[in-house]
Amino acid sequence: MATTDTPNTENTLVVIEAENAKGKAEKKEKEGPGLMARLSRWLERDPLPEPEEIQPLFTARLTDVAANRLAKQWGARYLASDVKDRRAMLVGLAQASSELEPREDFGLRMFRRLYAQVASLKLLVELRADMLRWRKQVAGLSVLERELEGLLNAWFDVGMLELRPITWDSPASLLEKLIEYEAVHEIRSWEELKHRVAGHRRCYAFFHPRMSDVPLIFVEVAFAQQMAGNVQVLLDPQIPADDIGKARWAIFYSISNTQPGLRGISFGNFLLKRVIDELLRDLPRLKSFATLSPIPGFVDWLVKQDGKTLQTMLPEKTDKQQAEGDPEAGLKWVDKLKAAAAGQASDAVQRTGLRLAVHYLKTMKNGQPLDPVARFHLGNGARIERLNWAADCSAKGMAQSCGIMVNYLYELDQLDDNLALLAQGKPKLGMSLRWR
Repeated sequence: MATTDTPNTENTLVVIEAENAKGKAEKKEKEGPGLMARLSRWLERDPLPEPEEIQPLFTARLTDVAANRLAKQWGARYLASDVKDRRAMLVGLAQASSELEPREDFGLRMFRRLYAQVASLKLLVELRADMLRWRKQVAGLSVLERELEGLLNAWFDVGMLELRPITWDSPASLLEKLIEYEAVHEIRSWEELKHRVAGHRRCYAFFHPRMSDVPLIFVEVAFAQQMAGNVQVLLDPQIPADDIGKARWAIFYSISNTQPGLRGISFGNFLLKRVIDELLRDLPRLKSFATLSPIPGFVDWLVKQDGKTLQTMLPEKTDKQQAEGDPEAGLKWVDKLKAAAAGQASDAVQRTGLRLAVHYLKTMKNGQPLDPVARFHLGNGARIERLNWAADCSAKGMAQSCGIMVNYLYELDQLDDNLALLAQGKPKLGMSLRWR
């Protein structure tokens, strides 16, 4: 006799749920992956888009949904990419840009779209840093770089920047950035960092409201009763601090730009003037403001000078005779100055070294000082006040300038006059240097 099994209710429910799940999966497969799934796959595995695929970034209206979704994906991938992929993405961007005729304002539209969709100035700052890095190797990239520079100039207008002090009580994440971005005198320990932002020192930075956790440029300030002439003394945390109440000099001994992508954006020249105003409110007894600055291009310049050129600069008759006809005269003087700075230098060698450094600092190219630090300070209206022998005998200081450093003096009522002289190709020198 045949029997019929009665289905188990629990098993029936399991079968129904499985069939429903299968149906949902099939429906999802037919509809295609969701936005996040497609973005994840594109970020992790898919090949980079072809130039024609990213042209809507340039040409579509700023309200175009598909182009804006593409911009968000492109920007996220760029921020997550390694150097190789970033370069490839910029190649594609430059190729897509070069095919636009007429060009009109399509490049500006593309950058505005990226900023609107990614909502991060960091993306555009990093984009420009990479464009500056590769603009000579990637055809068409320099056009995009110039357009982006124009936008960043507007978006980083000094009126939008906030000047803030950085102290030992600042967030640890911000203090770590000082260690990371310090470009002049390396910070090798937390003890050294504490010394630079302690109560007897000052540190100020410019911040942008859309990059509020990143100092764009910062300056470190020491105080003294006279103009400083040795940076090791300023940097050593073991040397007792001077009484800040007796200080008459503010010494700017380190200025660091933190973002390569903002190179050429001219907010740095406002920094020291704003800082001087802050210092005068904080410490009204201050009378004078100067830097203790490196001379980063001096050695590179001197090694290129042959004997004939050096003869016009050397003060000693014997040195002139030895340099005559010697194509490596400059290199020999570099070796001599380094050895003298590390040991006991004669007065004659010191005088010659300082004279050569002054010649270098006065050298102009395309209407601007050849040395980048001189270009910054003289372009702010400072004057070259004093050269300091063996002022930075660190490995970096010896490699850059044979240990020589320079004081640039900021006399507030002389800044405009000094700038007028610079425009004539005549950098202003302090009294002690005018004979050199």
